Amino acid sequence: MDGSAVARRIVERTAARAAALTERTGATPCLATVLVGEDPASVTYVRMKRNRCEKAGIRSLHVPLPAGTTTEELVAKLTELSADPEVHGILLQHPCGEHIDERAAFEAIAPEKDVDGVTMRSFAAMGFALPGFASCTPGGIMRLLDAYDVDPTGKRAVVVGRSAILGKPVGMMLLARDATVTYCHSRTRELSSLVREADILVAAVGRPEFIRGADIKPGAVVIDAGYNEGNVGDVEFAAAAERASLITPVPGGVGPMTIAVLLEQTLDAAERQLGVASA
Repeated sequence: MDGSAVARRIVERTAARAAALTERTGATPCLATVLVGEDPASVTYVRMKRNRCEKAGIRSLHVPLPAGTTTEELVAKLTELSADPEVHGILLQHPCGEHIDERAAFEAIAPEKDVDGVTMRSFAAMGFALPGFASCTPGGIMRLLDAYDVDPTGKRAVVVGRSAILGKPVGMMLLARDATVTYCHSRTRELSSLVREADILVAAVGRPEFIRGADIKPGAVVIDAGYNEGNVGDVEFAAAAERASLITPVPGGVGPMTIAVLLEQTLDAAERQLGVASA
C-alpha cells in the first residue's frame, strides 16, 4: 500500500483549497508547531511537517521552547496560541519530556484548533463518530483503507496497541465502520492466535518486528503503524508480505498519511474559523 502516493494526492487537494481560501479571504492557513527541547527525532519530525506545510500552502509557525520548560509555561504558551486568531491549528510535538504533564498540555489546546486530534474532546468525537478532528495516524489509516477499497464491514479487525492517539482511536473508527474489533497489546496472552484471525491487522505496539509474518492470515490487510530505529516497523515485513493481500511498508506507508491528514485538518480548521465553506 503506497501511502506516499495517496498522501501526495491529499496534499495536492489541500494546497488547491488553501490557495482558494487565501484568495477569498486574504488569510493564509497557519499551523503552529510547538517543540519542547531538542530531541533529535522530534526535531526531524517537526522539520518534516514544516516542509510539508510549505508544499500545501500552509504557513508554519515554529515555536521552540527550552528543554526546561515547565508544564505551567507550556500550558500558557498553548493557551496563547489558542487565542491567536491568525493561528488555525496547533501541533504539540510529543513526547515533551518526563517532567511535563502532557495531558494538561494537550487540554490547553482549543478544540477547534486541535488538528492533531489529541484532546479528550477529539477522542470523544472519534468514539461517538461525531464531527471533530481525528488523531492523524488513525485518520490516515482509514483514508488508506478507503484508497485501496478495503471495506471493514463485517471483517475481523485486530489492533495491537492501546495508545490514546493511535491504538484506541483506530479501533473505534473501525468499529464505526462495522468491523468486529479486538484490542491486543504487548501483554496479551496467546497473541499469535488472535493475529491469525485478523482480516485487517493494525500493528501499533512500538516494538520492532513484534508481529511475526508466519502469524498473518492469508489474504489479510496489514497496516504497520510502527516506526523503530533502522526504518523497521512492528511487523516482520518480508514474511508478512508473502501472506498478506495488502501491506504498508515502513517507511512510505502510514507515516506520509499521518502528515497529509494533519495538513488537511489544518485547512479544515482554517475554513471553519474564517467562516468559509469548503468547495
